Amino acid sequence: MQRQRGITLIGWLVLLIPLALVIYAGVRLVPVYLNYLNVSHTLDEVAGEYRSSGSVSVDEIRNAIAKHFEIDEVNYPTVQDIAVSRDGAGWHLEAAYYDYAPLFGPISLQVKFDKTVTFGSGG
Repeated sequence: MQRQRGITLIGWLVLLIPLALVIYAGVRLVPVYLNYLNVSHTLDEVAGEYRSSGSVSVDEIRNAIAKHFEIDEVNYPTVQDIAVSRDGAGWHLEAAYYDYAPLFGPISLQVKFDKTVTFGSGG
């Protein structure tokens, strides 16, 4: 009598279903991370534009962020969600937000992002 070797159909299902779920979740998260990369790039670019500027206002910084967001088609977070603060002669830009990727029906994946850029004399 020969012994059977290999994996059964149920064994394959037990292995492949969790793997398929992880891959599907990864695919759903790609646009969320691409959006974050645009936000991060925008903050770095704006900091680079105003790094050597002596006098700059909050409105000028917000306008620059808005222009970059429009070019990169960033809809979330909005310009108002970006914290712009002054620390002595330096500036801090912070994008701290949660983003969501729908998974199945009412189930979503939540991702937390926090990017801070410091520039100017204080940075």
